[in-house]
Amino acid sequence: MDSILDSVKKSLGIMPEYTHFDQDIILCINTALMILNQLGVGNELIIEDSSATWNDFLSDNTRFEMVKTYVYLRTRMTFDPPSSSVMMDALKEQIKEYEWRLNVNAESLF
Repeated sequence: MDSILDSVKKSLGIMPEYTHFDQDIILCINTALMILNQLGVGNELIIEDSSATWNDFLSDNTRFEMVKTYVYLRTRMTFDPPSSSVMMDALKEQIKEYEWRLNVNAESLF
């Protein structure tokens, strides 16, 4: 599955055919992609539907494979945050670690 929207929806437990929440999820995904771009990761990209692919954002750069998990985590924290504060804190820490690692990886390319 190469579609950014469809893969994030699948990670959230939403079937790609179910489109009721697409606009909300797209908003969250675009926020995550903008943050990544500011960290020096990926191409500038705003998705509007399921046609945008990971390749559009990453250009076949396998050094940033963790971007997919990062976008899912960011989207989950906004779209469907955990009710447990312990789980919320764990996800926040994981997001921070991914941001740091992705930023270091991006800086090492220059």
